Amino acid sequence: MKAIYPGSFDPITLGHLDIIERGCRVFEQVIVAVLRNPHKTPLFSVQERLGQIRQSTQHLPNVEVDSFEGLTVNYAQMRQAQVLLRGLRALSDFEVELQMSHTNNTLSREIETVFLATSNEYSFLSSSQVKEIARFGGCVDHLVPQHVAIELYRCHEKNHLK
Repeated sequence: MKAIYPGSFDPITLGHLDIIERGCRVFEQVIVAVLRNPHKTPLFSVQERLGQIRQSTQHLPNVEVDSFEGLTVNYAQMRQAQVLLRGLRALSDFEVELQMSHTNNTLSREIETVFLATSNEYSFLSSSQVKEIARFGGCVDHLVPQHVAIELYRCHEKNHLK
């Protein structure tokens, strides 16, 4: 069975990796799909995020990394995936994700949403928080893969000098 794990991944965190690794144990293939959202201004380009994810998941043979725009269910249908994989950190995530799952179900009854609860150690973690910590010079080494931390530090050093 093939699963799509969609998101912005700006940047990928250890919480995202937790969901990807656990999803790989459940599904034959996990496609980590970066959503290209024209209404958001990400810190990293789509190509940079794809590279970060590929490097972070190179140890997982059943992961593919891709990008898409538009409706997630349309992308899932195009990729012949049966499942949308979503991570849950808190009750507030569940409310939003459940609503999204119901909406997706009205668009395609063939695609199911599977929720994985994030491991306790990452239950507080979000990409937004990581960017905020890095923006103010805090250490993010324990929140993201090492190569992503280096990119975050470089990015904020450049912006800080301007």
